[in-house]
Amino acid sequence: MDNKKYPKFISWFLNKPKTTGFFTFLLLSYIAGFIVSQQYQLIKEDEQREMNNILHVVHQNIEQSLKNCYTTTLTLALTIDDKGVPENFDYVGKKLMESNTSISAVQLVPNGVIKYIYPKEGNEAALNLNILTAPYLKKEALKSIETQKMYFAGPLKLKQGGMGIVGRFPVFRNNNFWGFSAVIIKLETLLKSSGINKVDDSKYYFQFSKKNTANQKEIFYLPNKSDFSKKYNISTFIPDGDWKLYLISKHQNYLYYQILIPGLIGLILAALFGVLIYTLLKIPEELQSLVNTQATKLLNSEIKFEAIFDQAAVGIAYIDSYSGNFIEINKQYCHLLGYSHQEMKGKNFQSITYPDDLEEDLINLEKLRKGQIRSYSMEKRYVTKLGNVVWINLTVSPLWKINEKVTSHIAIVEDISLKKEAKELIKKTETRFKSLFDDSPLPLREEDFSEVKNYLEELDLINKNKEIVSNYFYSHPDVVNKCSSLVKVIDVNNACLKLHKVKTKEELIENKSKLLDFKSADDFIKHLIAVTQGKKQFIINSKIKNAEGEYRDVNLRWNVIRGYRKTFERIIVSTEDITERRATEKMILNTKQRVESLINTIDGIVWECDIKTFSFSFISKKVENILGYTPEEWLANTTFWADHIYPEDREWVQNYCKSKTNANLNHDFEYRMVAKNGAVIWLRDIVNVVFENGKAESLRGIMIDITKTKEAEKDLNNSFNLVTEQNKRLLNFSYIVSHNLRSHTSNIASIMALIESSESAEEKEQMMQLLKSVSNSLNETMFHLNEVINIRNNIGLVSEPLNLQHYINTVQNVLNEQITSKEVSISTIMPKDVIINYNPAYLESILYNIISNSIRYSHPERKPIIIIKWSVENDMKVLQISDNGVGIDLVRNADKIFGMYKTFSNNVDSKGIGLFITKNQIDAMGGNITVESEPNIGTTFKIYIQ
Repeated sequence: MDNKKYPKFISWFLNKPKTTGFFTFLLLSYIAGFIVSQQYQLIKEDEQREMNNILHVVHQNIEQSLKNCYTTTLTLALTIDDKGVPENFDYVGKKLMESNTSISAVQLVPNGVIKYIYPKEGNEAALNLNILTAPYLKKEALKSIETQKMYFAGPLKLKQGGMGIVGRFPVFRNNNFWGFSAVIIKLETLLKSSGINKVDDSKYYFQFSKKNTANQKEIFYLPNKSDFSKKYNISTFIPDGDWKLYLISKHQNYLYYQILIPGLIGLILAALFGVLIYTLLKIPEELQSLVNTQATKLLNSEIKFEAIFDQAAVGIAYIDSYSGNFIEINKQYCHLLGYSHQEMKGKNFQSITYPDDLEEDLINLEKLRKGQIRSYSMEKRYVTKLGNVVWINLTVSPLWKINEKVTSHIAIVEDISLKKEAKELIKKTETRFKSLFDDSPLPLREEDFSEVKNYLEELDLINKNKEIVSNYFYSHPDVVNKCSSLVKVIDVNNACLKLHKVKTKEELIENKSKLLDFKSADDFIKHLIAVTQGKKQFIINSKIKNAEGEYRDVNLRWNVIRGYRKTFERIIVSTEDITERRATEKMILNTKQRVESLINTIDGIVWECDIKTFSFSFISKKVENILGYTPEEWLANTTFWADHIYPEDREWVQNYCKSKTNANLNHDFEYRMVAKNGAVIWLRDIVNVVFENGKAESLRGIMIDITKTKEAEKDLNNSFNLVTEQNKRLLNFSYIVSHNLRSHTSNIASIMALIESSESAEEKEQMMQLLKSVSNSLNETMFHLNEVINIRNNIGLVSEPLNLQHYINTVQNVLNEQITSKEVSISTIMPKDVIINYNPAYLESILYNIISNSIRYSHPERKPIIIIKWSVENDMKVLQISDNGVGIDLVRNADKIFGMYKTFSNNVDSKGIGLFITKNQIDAMGGNITVESEPNIGTTFKIYIQ
């Protein structure tokens, strides 16, 4: 071929076809390698992104679960009152657990000792545990106190059983450590809520770890604790509990497998293209080119075989069929047994085979050599270099034959140790489950509901509205009957046979329609509704009839076995006999109803409360008739009783109850409470201290409505006081009449005697003037007595709305001359629009008498000051008139102030009648008047107006 017509550069390549083909191969291989490497990077980035997303979601779910616990512990801490005692712990704990389903229990831990736990059932073992002295709990508990933040301890083995995480929130009162508010989360619940179980376990698996506080060694808590440091993994740190969460790729080299085929194809295409170039350049030497091409193919085939042989995931060995010596073995085979490649070359398969399995292997190999079989497979055991026994699956095929005899063979081995262990574990588990099932004291049976579910799917009832499904079953009893016939009984335990009074499982299944059917179709319809709604658990109280025709009450529960939750093919049904319990409950209920009926017939409020907190635990329905509140309203508030005591009685009632209760004494006392309608009700409370085992535990009593008795007593007291006052007035009036009139008549009689004995006209004239003076005094006395009689007899007094300021101004105008002459200062502290219902004449008379007295008895050394003030005291209107006059000595004159003709000053114009009349006028209007005074200081009158 003449290449001289081409440039030297091109001619050089045309003259060297091998070099040209090789360079072409290298160029295309580089391009293919670049493309494959880019594809590898993209796949790897997608893998990393997917793992990061999965880990981020799981991390977020765990953090969200923990944050919910923050709210729970804080809410629980708020139940602690000022005395450090939790209020309504069980009620609050119940509500918190309903709102946060990931929590299995809540605790309050005063001074590090678990004293409060909800629910208590199943958690009794943890009560009174001191976490500040327990070696495995102390460090993590102290850490939350030191940081004053919530810290999640664990995972650790719980006293009440199982693995769990304990979140503790330190509670401080007045900067002093009180204890912990804590939540318990089962480890399996936390992992379930995190979404770990939803991750594709064919590609990845998780690991959850924490460093040991003692030796800082990392501890792993999830299954598959094998070393994953050589596998691709990512991790994240959870500071709330110092945990580390790993996501690990199961298949370390699967990315390489995804690019192996494209790489091989690119390499082959590059090689083929190089060969093509080479072939085109060697057309004159086609034969030689063909030889070279065949040699290249053989070489490539050998390379491929060696690559497959060495890199295979299973053990492959080339073995002499007669001696059993290993001719060639791959890395996986050596790794399985722990020998090096050179050590394996000096062994045969007989030396590494477990003695008990060798005979079967040799028999199969003999058949293979004789041509009786083409290949064989078997499970056998190998003994490793360290003496360990591993199970393998062996597949043997002849390599070639000479004169119809096998001289060598290929052995492929796969490690199935884990598979064998798993089978053995499953077998043991099934045996254990069978033993638990058969020997359980609770009647159990295993049923198949798969045909029932399939039938309901055909009827298009699955996941339909519950009400629609219920209506359908009640209107189609034939469907219910068919569903009942489709239920299959797979197995029953001994307790179930005993419950139904049969001897064998076959007898029970034979009489299934009689013994396992429910008393009414309603119960079975509820079962069917649960299946349509996809429920995995179901509980119902029902009745069954045993083989002897006896009806028994049962608590029936069924749970769908995991793995069959889509098909309902396996369901465990428990039927606990509760006949005796139901009878006891009915008897207790009847007794309770009779007691409640008896209590509610008592004409009083029967109650029971805590002896320390006075928190009521029972209140009878009679409270509605007496106070208007329902028992529920009373019991909903722990301080209801104290809050509704009449304010004036509250302090002494509480102090009285505490003193008597502290002394463990029964007591009987009377006080007032405020009813729902605002009325004030008088109660007589008869209280008894209840002792248990010699210790006072609670208080019980009865509150009796004595309002009518109190009102009658009050009316009687008022009548008594009125009669007493009237008697006093009558006695005073009779004294005045007898004394004053007698003095006047005595004076007249004496003067008349003097007139008769008088000798001169002048003396008689003097006696006549004296008689006239006495007569005037008698007339004045009769006028005053008549006025008092008129006040007391004026029953039909007319009252009308009066402007108080107007009448004050009127009195000031009447007394204007005296006010001006003595320079009196009068101040009025009251609204201008004050209106009172009063008799006009009485009001003017009262104001005149008191203000005129303040002016008359003013202090000679200072200007008179009169202050008139309006106020309200205890629903009574009060008119207060104060002055700075000479004052009154109340110690000496307290009984004279409002007496008739009682004077307590040396003024010549003092007659002792003004205040007497004023007092009678105020009393006639249903009011009252009081006086406060000190000599040389002043006097204050308070007039109380209805």
